[in-house]
Amino acid sequence: MPPPFAGRYDLEQQIGTGGTGSVWRAYDRKHDRWVAVKVLTQSEAGTLLRFVREQSLRVQHPHVVAPQGWAADDEHIALSMDLVPGGSVETLLGDHGPLPETYVAVLLDQLLDGLAAIHRAGVVHRDVKPANLLLEPTGSERPFVRLADFGLAARAGEPRLTQRGHRVGTPGFVAPETATADPAPSVDIYSVGVLGRVLLSGMNAEHLPPQGNSALWPLLQQLSDPDPARRPTAQEVRRLLAPFVPPGTPWLAEPEPPYVFEQIAPPDVASGPQTQVGNPPTQPDHDPAARSADGSAGRRTLTVVMAASFTLAAILLVVVLVLLLR
Repeated sequence: MPPPFAGRYDLEQQIGTGGTGSVWRAYDRKHDRWVAVKVLTQSEAGTLLRFVREQSLRVQHPHVVAPQGWAADDEHIALSMDLVPGGSVETLLGDHGPLPETYVAVLLDQLLDGLAAIHRAGVVHRDVKPANLLLEPTGSERPFVRLADFGLAARAGEPRLTQRGHRVGTPGFVAPETATADPAPSVDIYSVGVLGRVLLSGMNAEHLPPQGNSALWPLLQQLSDPDPARRPTAQEVRRLLAPFVPPGTPWLAEPEPPYVFEQIAPPDVASGPQTQVGNPPTQPDHDPAARSADGSAGRRTLTVVMAASFTLAAILLVVVLVLLLR
């Protein structure tokens, strides 16, 4: 079994991979809990800057998964964060197809709540998309979404990781001004508008139709206005979205309501983290009294077996003698 990463993290199961590193379910020995760990390489200056940037983002909010700790080992660095076991919105969309309007409204409201907190902290995420929205396993009840992966996030005044003229983010979700303008919260709002239409239609972000069947569609198009000055803030969007956010779980009336199940099996707490990362379970040493009791039981069993064998042999001998004397 490999040793713990930097003496701290037992990397137990790889649960994802991307352009900036791999993500693992891991046991944090320092804080005695299971976490998600993103392992990056220090081979490039840009990656190291991303590490510093991600580690500096400690926004505490229910709908945000921000880095909580870190460790370095030779050419690799690791960021730890909360483990969210329900998979991503991208996975849910792939399994279910287009999502009900009421369900999408709840997801977007929670996302915007998290984005408002991020923007208040002076941070722009710059990569809002289904793969970076993680879900708690709530079944078919109200979803609980958390925004993750701050690898492309930026603060005002920080050095840019890309040259001007290069658009940062995922094609289709990227605001048109990102190639030339400094990062601003409005780029995240643009992505939310695209995201909502992708969830409603199930279509690729780069090939969305101009019209949709949902009453939400015009509002979502407004969020993705080419002019960033005409896009509302995250809090303003929540107010505009409020009439569409239902109480309860109206999507249960759908023929196939969305269902978020647990995709990262929880570890067996009783077995401890070492068993989970591949160590064979340790066999406890018995005390001398136990060993003595075991030995006595074994000797008694052997005595009974030998006595039975001698008895059977004697009976066979008598039978043979009777047959010979006839």
